[in-house]
Amino acid sequence: MAKKPWEFPKAVLSFRRFLRRRFLGGRHHHRPTSTTATGVAIPPADKLHNQTVMVDLESWLLRSPMSTFPYFMVVAIEAGSFLRGLMLLLIYPLFWLLLSHDMRLKAMVMVSFFGLPKKEVVRIGKAVLPKFFLEGMAMEGLEVVRNAKKVVVVSALFPRVMIEGFLKEYIGVNAVIGREVIVVAGRYVGLLVDDIEMDDGGFVEEVMEETKSGKGDGAVGLAGVGSKMHHLFSRYCKFIGSTRNSAILTQKTYAVCDADKNEWQPVPREKYPKPLIFHDGRLAFKLTPCAAVAMYTYLPWGIFLAVFRSLAFGLLPYRVSIPLAAFTGMRSRLIAGPSLDATRRDNGAVGGRLYVCNHRTLLDPITVAAGLNKPVTAVTYSVSPVSELIAPIRTARLTRDRDEDRRRMEALLARGDLVVCPEGTTCREPFLLRFSPLFAELTGEVTPVALETRVDMFYGTSTKPAAKWLDPFYFMMNSRPEYHVEFLQPVSTTPVDGEVDGHGHSINAANRVQRVLGEALAFELTEQTRKDKYKMLAGNEGNVKGEAKK
Repeated sequence: MAKKPWEFPKAVLSFRRFLRRRFLGGRHHHRPTSTTATGVAIPPADKLHNQTVMVDLESWLLRSPMSTFPYFMVVAIEAGSFLRGLMLLLIYPLFWLLLSHDMRLKAMVMVSFFGLPKKEVVRIGKAVLPKFFLEGMAMEGLEVVRNAKKVVVVSALFPRVMIEGFLKEYIGVNAVIGREVIVVAGRYVGLLVDDIEMDDGGFVEEVMEETKSGKGDGAVGLAGVGSKMHHLFSRYCKFIGSTRNSAILTQKTYAVCDADKNEWQPVPREKYPKPLIFHDGRLAFKLTPCAAVAMYTYLPWGIFLAVFRSLAFGLLPYRVSIPLAAFTGMRSRLIAGPSLDATRRDNGAVGGRLYVCNHRTLLDPITVAAGLNKPVTAVTYSVSPVSELIAPIRTARLTRDRDEDRRRMEALLARGDLVVCPEGTTCREPFLLRFSPLFAELTGEVTPVALETRVDMFYGTSTKPAAKWLDPFYFMMNSRPEYHVEFLQPVSTTPVDGEVDGHGHSINAANRVQRVLGEALAFELTEQTRKDKYKMLAGNEGNVKGEAKK
């Protein structure tokens, strides 16, 4: 029989089937029969009320369940190094072509985890990965989980150390079940345990015992079509019927397929179960394979840009360095307020002016000085000695002793303009931390400065003491970093009607300045402090080496 001209050769078709098996991970796009699941994509809210729900993380909470590479790249780079991340990127195509799905997962765990301290990986799971998981979360899956009384999340693709911090801290689940990575002498050896560990404080076993004894209703399962979780859910999920002449029981498990998930939407930031105020890490974007290739290709040029921009701001006057930085892609926007010097002359004020700004990066005081085009002094709470040495403006370290810090700031303000960031630490997200009120006791009027930054690759902040001196360089490494500076109307810090001069009045004045900045930036005000940030992200109070604890 003659071959039709439009038919593909059998060898080509076979190769196509081989690629589909590798790149789709052997997934089957068919709906389950009624004996294994209800066949309903989204369970009604009333069906989950006061129920214990077991959820397949990859199938129900994440929109792209098979794309685990970006999350392992975060672990490789943030807990390891850029060199380890490059190794994973180079080997990853071979994993896809030559290994089965389970072997590919084990290989990525080996490359990402081998030799890393357990303490550091746990920190990355709590401080860095939640941002990326929240950005990849599905709104429809989250709504289902919110309706349940108790939630147990199960993952077959992620080690438990990578997901536990995100699920318990931001989703509020009761237990997390996942695979474990073997630890020897406090470091990971990179070997993944085959069985899913039930290290959940006995919560799941309690549900199982209640189901067997008939005291409890059991659990409702939320899995994916073709998911490996059906065999696990069958042990814990409740039964909804049986036949008189048969011992066959039907488990109540809702299954969702990839076709249904194609229409699922990401979770808007304002609808996160818990606000994402703090997060750590250098990476500001999702490291898909293509994005990772682009980053490593750009990295040598980014290092050159960082050095060039830093030298320009450190050695050249602002009227030259700012246009030069703009030529390299660094954008800045200045919104000037009233003529502050003229105002002070009319009021007969002496000494310098106090500028109060929110804290985005270590470059904030330098940006304020560039906007004013004159020298200023910046007070610092906890900055590395290297950062103080290379700073192009004068800096003065505070001691965290209230009386001593007040004397130092008054002396600095008498000699010239002073810039202070009363939050005491940087915040990347659109939130303002609680303001320390000390600045409100120094002068009767302050000038708020609203600062906003944007980056496309790297964050210019970190909670790692050893890496904090690199913060400005990481910001400068971005291809198009942005700084918006707005000088606002001066705000009085003198007591208003009914207030008594003292510490209470300074707190109220600090709150007024915080509100003014929050309105100008459209940021949300919080009561979070520097200690809260460092306890959450680093497990300490943020003291730099050489700084006394108070």
